[in-house]
Amino acid sequence: QGSLLYLDALGTAFPRALAHRGTALLHWTPGCPRAPAGWPLPTLYCTPAPAGTLPSRAAALRVQLLFALRQRALHVLEAGLAAELHDALVALRTEWPQLAQELALGRLSPQPGLPEAVRDQLQALLTPDAARAAELRAECARSFEGIAMRLWPQLEVVVVRTAHGTERLYCDSLRQADCQGLPFYCPFYQVAGALLGVNLWPAEPATRFLLCPDWAFCEFLPCPANKEPRTVLLDELWEGREYGLVVTAQPGEYRCRTGEVLRVAGFHKQCPMVEPVCRESQTLSVRGESIPEEQFCQSLCRALRMWPGARLIDYICVESSLLGDSSGPCAPHYEVFLELQGLRDLSEGQRYKLDQCLQEDFPVYKSFRFKGSIGPLRLHLVRPGTFTRLREALGSPLPMPRVLHEEQLLRLIQGSVIS
Repeated sequence: QGSLLYLDALGTAFPRALAHRGTALLHWTPGCPRAPAGWPLPTLYCTPAPAGTLPSRAAALRVQLLFALRQRALHVLEAGLAAELHDALVALRTEWPQLAQELALGRLSPQPGLPEAVRDQLQALLTPDAARAAELRAECARSFEGIAMRLWPQLEVVVVRTAHGTERLYCDSLRQADCQGLPFYCPFYQVAGALLGVNLWPAEPATRFLLCPDWAFCEFLPCPANKEPRTVLLDELWEGREYGLVVTAQPGEYRCRTGEVLRVAGFHKQCPMVEPVCRESQTLSVRGESIPEEQFCQSLCRALRMWPGARLIDYICVESSLLGDSSGPCAPHYEVFLELQGLRDLSEGQRYKLDQCLQEDFPVYKSFRFKGSIGPLRLHLVRPGTFTRLREALGSPLPMPRVLHEEQLLRLIQGSVIS
């Protein structure tokens, strides 16, 4: 039902979007294929399903990109996560000569994470296309600004199934460079493996999801929570208020607090329309100060504007408790790992700008900093490609965490620090 609503909304807003083999899917589903958003129309996709199930995320996205490049008459670029489209187009920037050669020869090169049997199966679908390879070489040699529209002149829209929260960081990066001039459409709101809502307004810039009462049983905790919180139901929600989401996805399943906070944006035929606000699990707190991911990202972007020439590629935060003895004898603090374009190093004064912005934006944090209960923020720059490797190491196609809680992933990030 959700996919049918999505296809109807997409076809109404972009009439050519449902063309035969007019959609390229870039989505990693390791080991088990999952139905794409347009599964009721199996002829919609030009990318073969086995490509998304490869054990390696990088290999899956690269193979899907190759099949997308074969199809000049694309109307839709679809990705499960904005980060997947971002990383696929980063691979295009670095590997276009090899991709062009594979297009010209109709051969799929051996690569890590691509089993030989699957490679043979996928290669049987390829045919040599020297003209398309020449076009790819010419456009990539020219520049990568607006490359999506130049490689696929009939492209109408970029569909990203999950694009709320700090996933918008990747959407903004794509809009500014590779996908200039293209609208972005986020059709689904999914939490804890359950589809809860659908965005019926693809042409509108603000993303709102219509909560559908039959898809899962939802309860809502008013924010801020009372001492004895009581959940309310769909018909008890108030426009403009924020609620924590509690879900029972299927009959017999456990009732769980998802950690998602929603804002009620209005009502459509008596059903609430919501906007995701934050993920509680991604809140920074070493002394109970609670800095949400969205607000931290805003402070970071404000500090970034004070670093001339710097462009943010990605970031992640760590609370000092995860560092153990390696953080030294100091007060609890945050450590922030950044991948930047345009800067290889930051002065101590530039690094302090982020801590200063946080103090200006969060009075409680400023109070703890003044008393010495929270130590100064430490900022590290990591080498290019670090976050692509981190997403591979996460092992599942989930939105990028902004607060790291696993020591193994922390070691990966620490091993990539350059400054």
